[in-house]
Amino acid sequence: MSDVAAVTWTTYVGGRPVEVPATIEGIRATLDEADTEAYDAEVLRTPAQDLHRVLARWALPAEAEDEDDTVVARLRAGDFSGCVPQDGNERRTGVA
Repeated sequence: MSDVAAVTWTTYVGGRPVEVPATIEGIRATLDEADTEAYDAEVLRTPAQDLHRVLARWALPAEAEDEDDTVVARLRAGDFSGCVPQDGNERRTGVA
């Protein structure tokens, strides 16, 4: 069996690559003792098809959540600059 601490995902936070644990055990090992009970409970009750999202949320550093909150606030304010339309309609780029 491989070393679970060595299995990682790479994502970007603040434009920089960040490696985070990519196993249930590896993620758990990075948590504060106070968070492990909540993590265990959530992982145990999560349907398999949603497990990857739960694990990613627990694995990501707090800076990633702050970055997401900033993007959501910008979008709610009507600033869609940098967005790529999924339907190919190029007229929807930029600030609304």
